[in-house]
Amino acid sequence: MDGTEFEQPSLNSYVPTALGDHNALEDEELEDQSSSASLLPKPSSATVAVRYSPEDTYCLVYIIFFLMGISSLLPWNFFITAKHYWLYKLSNSTRHSSNEEQRSDLSDYFESYLSIASTVPSVLCLILNYVLVNRVSSNVRILSSLFVILLVFVVTTVLVKVDVSGCRMEFLVGTLVSLAVISGASNLFTGSVLGISGRFPMRISQAIISGQAMGGTLSAVASIVDLAAAKDVTDSALVYFLTADIFILLCIITYLLLPKLEYSRHYMLEATSSSPGVMSEGGGVSGTMRRVSVPPLQPILRKTWVLGLSVFYVFCISIMVFPAVSSGIQSVNKDSGSQWTTTYFVPVTTFLMYNVADLCGRLSTAWLQVPGPKSRVLPALVLCRSILVPLLMYCNYQPRDHLHTVLFTHDAYPVVFNCLLGLSNGYLGTLPMIYGPKVVHRELAEATGVVMSFFLALGLATGSAFSVLIVHCI
Repeated sequence: MDGTEFEQPSLNSYVPTALGDHNALEDEELEDQSSSASLLPKPSSATVAVRYSPEDTYCLVYIIFFLMGISSLLPWNFFITAKHYWLYKLSNSTRHSSNEEQRSDLSDYFESYLSIASTVPSVLCLILNYVLVNRVSSNVRILSSLFVILLVFVVTTVLVKVDVSGCRMEFLVGTLVSLAVISGASNLFTGSVLGISGRFPMRISQAIISGQAMGGTLSAVASIVDLAAAKDVTDSALVYFLTADIFILLCIITYLLLPKLEYSRHYMLEATSSSPGVMSEGGGVSGTMRRVSVPPLQPILRKTWVLGLSVFYVFCISIMVFPAVSSGIQSVNKDSGSQWTTTYFVPVTTFLMYNVADLCGRLSTAWLQVPGPKSRVLPALVLCRSILVPLLMYCNYQPRDHLHTVLFTHDAYPVVFNCLLGLSNGYLGTLPMIYGPKVVHRELAEATGVVMSFFLALGLATGSAFSVLIVHCI
C-alpha cells in the first residue's frame, strides 16, 4: 500500500470557515497538478516522516515572529509619526527650540514626500527579493536588511542634535534618501520573513502581520509620551529614535534564537526537504541535480491574482490618505489654544487611533477568517473602502487652497473615519496576505509570500503618488 495514503492534510493549506471554500480549493488544486508537476519535486518518504507537529513552547516562535512584524514597519512608522520633529527641523529656523508648529514650503508636503520616498524603492527591493529567493538564503537577506536599517537609524538619531538651519534642503534630501534605504531594506526583510512564514501554520503569518500593526501603535504611543514628557523637541526626538534603535537590535537578537527552537526547526526542515530549489528524480538527493534559480511565477499568479489585487487596493487606499491627508486634519477648536487641540489632536486622532484600529483588525483574523480566499465578497468589501478617501478630504484639513468647503465640522468625524480606515485596513489587508501562501503548493509558499508582499508594496507606491495629487487638490 502506498505510504502516502494516510498522509495528513497539508499544513500549508487553508482551513475554510465557510461551506464551499474547501471544494473550490480542492478542484483548483487538482486542476493545477498537471501544469506545475514538472516544476515541483515529487514528495519523498522523508517528507511524510516529519508530519508530526511539535508544540510551540511558551509561544516563543509566535512571539519572535510577532517581534519581527513589529520591526518590519516600525522604522517607517517612527519616521511618519515624528511630525513635530520634522516640522521643527524643516522650519525657517532651528536655532531656538520650540514645540510650536512651524510651517515652510518644505514642510507643507513633507508627508507626501515621505510616502513616495518610502514606497517606490520598496517595489524594486521586492522584485529583487523574488529573484533572490532561491539564490540567497533567507538568513542572509533578513540579517543584512536588519543591520542596514539599524545603521541608518543610528545616523538619524545622531542628527537629532545637529543644527541644520543653514542647510534645510540638504537635510530634507538626506532624510528622504535615508527613508528610501530604510524602506527598501524593510521590504526586503518583510518579504523574506513573510516568505519563510509560509512554511509555518497560518498563525505565524498572522503573528507577523499583527506585529506590523503593533509597531505602528508603539510608535504612536511613544510619540505622544515624548511630547508630554520632553520640554525640548530635540530631546523628545532623541528618546524617540533611540527607542526604535533598541527594538531593531532586539529583533536581530531574537531572530538569531529562532533556529534553536524545535518548533521552528521542524517546519524549516520540512520545507527544506521539499524545496523547489533542488530538483532530482524521485525527490531524493542524487548526483545529478537541477537548481531552479527563480521560482515559477505563473502557477503562483493563477492561484493568487485576486488576493494580490485585493492587497494592492487595500493599501493603495490607505496610503492615499494616511498620513498625508489625515495628519493635516486639525481640530475645529484649535483657536481655543488648549494643549489637546494644538499639540495632541493629530498624534491621537490620526496616528494612535488609526494604528490601534489597524491592530484590532489584524488580531481579529486569528479567530475570524471570513470571507474565504475564493469568496467574491472579499474584493467587494475592499472596493467599498474607496468612500473613505472623500470622507477624510472633507474633514477640517488645513491649509485648503482649492476645496474650501468643510463638510464634517466636528472633531468626532476624523476619529470615526480614521478608525474605520485602520480597522478595515487591518482586517481586509491581513486576510489575503495569510491566504496567499496557503492556496498554492507547499513548495511555492515562500515565493508566494514574496509575491503578496510585492502587491502590498505596489499598492503603497501607487497610493503615495495619488496622495501627492490629493493634497494638492484640497
